[in-house]
Amino acid sequence: MIKPTGSWVAMPTPFNADDSVDIGGIKVLIERQIKYGTSLLFVLGSCGEVTLLTQDEKKRIVREVIKMTKGRIPVFFNASAPSTSQSVDFARFCEAEGADGVIFTVPPYVLVPQSAAYEHLNTCMQSTKLPCGIYNNPSRIGVLIEPDTIAKLSANNPNFIVDKEAMPNVKQLVEVKRKCGDKVNILCCDYPNYSIVLPTLAVGGNGTANIGGNVIPEEMATISRYWDSYEKMVESRELYFRYFLLLSALYWFSNPIVVKAALRILGLPAGSLRKPYIDLTGQKYDDLASIMKDMGVYDKYSVR
Repeated sequence: MIKPTGSWVAMPTPFNADDSVDIGGIKVLIERQIKYGTSLLFVLGSCGEVTLLTQDEKKRIVREVIKMTKGRIPVFFNASAPSTSQSVDFARFCEAEGADGVIFTVPPYVLVPQSAAYEHLNTCMQSTKLPCGIYNNPSRIGVLIEPDTIAKLSANNPNFIVDKEAMPNVKQLVEVKRKCGDKVNILCCDYPNYSIVLPTLAVGGNGTANIGGNVIPEEMATISRYWDSYEKMVESRELYFRYFLLLSALYWFSNPIVVKAALRILGLPAGSLRKPYIDLTGQKYDDLASIMKDMGVYDKYSVR
């Protein structure tokens, strides 16, 4: 069973001028990730504007991405939905299409207690034979999945293999690692206001689930390596500090506003954002371009 490690990049969804999904653009972005050493991809997450896609669009993306990636790079799809039954249905669809894995969250907005969070996630994991993971992001979802709940899910579901953490709490990382050991791989977000990349790797975490890899894929692949040598630790820390300003810029606004602007600066397919998002323009856009040029990102990655 796949054990996610290293740089797990959350992919955006590029759109054509008529607001349709740009399948050709998705292919360009995927080929770029493979070229620069990304470990695996996450599709249909918040960076992919998933809540603004129709069900038919999501299913088409799953089918097309699997055709592009099968046997080349592992891809996990977000199977989260507003209800347990909808999450189960989409996970089974992904399995039938040949996906490598699926990710679940607690449904947003309903603010369920831990017992209900466990029942939801347990039902979802038991509905499929695919490798499964959870995305623990209380700032977006409204519910923290506690370490005891994660440990209980791990004990009951051998296909639960990855915990994507997004919160400013190193104790959460330590407790999950302490309770689950190597059964569950811990990967964290690259949100600089949390700054848990280095702590995650230091406690034995396995990498990052990041948006930065959309802009600096090779650097994020190096930063995110599992620390099994002193040299990897030093290189990870040095690169993280070097690109911290850029990572901070990518989170000026909610995903994927700045990521898509950065892709446009590089000449890569992105398209506009779907409403109610508004494209990054004006001074902030110019500031982002300056950061990317000053750091050598434009010279290295631009395709113009």
